[in-house]
Amino acid sequence: MADEPIMTDEDNTEDMAGGEALSAEITASGIRLDKALSEAFPTLSRARLQALLAEGAVSKDGQVLTSGKAKAATGTYTITLPPVAPAEPQPENIPLTVLYEDAHLVVIDKPSGMAAHPAPGCETGTLVNALLYHCGDTLSGIGGVARPGIVHRLDKDTSGVMVAAKTDEAHQGLSALFATHDIERTYIALTRGTPNALSGRIDTQIGRSLHDRKKMAVLKHGGRQAITDYV
Repeated sequence: MADEPIMTDEDNTEDMAGGEALSAEITASGIRLDKALSEAFPTLSRARLQALLAEGAVSKDGQVLTSGKAKAATGTYTITLPPVAPAEPQPENIPLTVLYEDAHLVVIDKPSGMAAHPAPGCETGTLVNALLYHCGDTLSGIGGVARPGIVHRLDKDTSGVMVAAKTDEAHQGLSALFATHDIERTYIALTRGTPNALSGRIDTQIGRSLHDRKKMAVLKHGGRQAITDYV
């Protein structure tokens, strides 16, 4: 999904688990260990699990396991999660295309290739870094230190308009509008081939991918309703 509201802490249990030891039983043997672990620990992405294996943070019966390609055996597996380092993005003098700005909010034309906020492997060069430099201390902090002022986000490779709050009141108001879908957004998209219907509506459910929890995907059950009209 290209544009979505920022997740709450309740949605992001993986980040909340920093510094803990998690244990789970694996009852199926013979499959790849990283796949078995991803099923036993659904709050951790497969990529995260592979990194934890490489760091020696996964063990079974006191034996450290490091290869996700190894075959899983039945038993109790323990993952020791390292403490989450506090995110402290620094202001960066990155040019921004400002479409509108007042004392309460700023509207930016985000270019393709810029991430909305810092994340593992992308700690600098984000919109948050640019906004911290552009706005200074006026950004709202409701979104947390990792993404001050950010109310919603666009995928890194998606260009488009984003709004950031400069006051807590503006952040609360904008978040409520996004949550109730009272903000309309228009995108220009390229298609491969011609749709059977030249206009229509896509009404489906979008949520965390069952195969890669760092991605969003269309789900048969659960998720959030997502409606897209195309013309």
